[in-house]
Amino acid sequence: MVNIVLYNIVNRMKIVSWNCNGALRKKLHKLSTLEADLYIIQECENPDIYSGQSEEFHTFSANNLWAGKSKHRGLGVFAKNSLKLERLNWDHSYRGRELQWFIPFSINNEFNIVAVWNHHANAKAFKYIGQFWLFMQNNKDKFKNSIICGDFNSNTIWDHWDRWWNHSDVVRELDDLGIASLYHAQTGEKQGMENQPTFYMHRKSEKPYHIDYAFISRSMMSGSMVKIGSPSEWLELSDHMPLVVELMTDN
Repeated sequence: MVNIVLYNIVNRMKIVSWNCNGALRKKLHKLSTLEADLYIIQECENPDIYSGQSEEFHTFSANNLWAGKSKHRGLGVFAKNSLKLERLNWDHSYRGRELQWFIPFSINNEFNIVAVWNHHANAKAFKYIGQFWLFMQNNKDKFKNSIICGDFNSNTIWDHWDRWWNHSDVVRELDDLGIASLYHAQTGEKQGMENQPTFYMHRKSEKPYHIDYAFISRSMMSGSMVKIGSPSEWLELSDHMPLVVELMTDN
């Protein structure tokens, strides 16, 4: 999160996932320094409405996918023009309601990515990680050769003893599918015992949590790595730190 040429993926790809905390168009000066091929951005404005407000945002959002109910804050995917993004028609429903927010898409018809922003969604039961657990049950047969990346708003420390769709349950089910957290594979740290936060509640350094993840198929794990942005650089812009994934492809 090294360019990729349409229909001809090279060995490395950089993916950035970041909850920008709104007004992405005003923060591109910093985000662009990461020089990614693909950006997965939570809490960003609808580019179809706001791209005309600045030439920089218009150029940045030329190749995008977006989902959301508010024009001010949704889930966006932004890619270099050399990448072909194709939104996938996966099942987003649960008992007649839409699961929020996920964008499954393919990259150059080579592999799939699921962009994630786990949401409260006004759900009585399946909130946050529960939204993703339901989405996974609907679509796990499609998860092969995939990356699942974004703001999960979840951590093992918030597991409930009487729930079967805890964060830990999701991690185990993904592991059964051959998918694991790149951060945890890289550091050897256990879920719930992370040393590097991705989120600072209310932007306070004394309230750190690890709630953003890049889960990737083990076939893509070798040679791939992830870094987490520093609060000294990013906290003035958002309560989340960017995840920067350097992905090694099979080619």
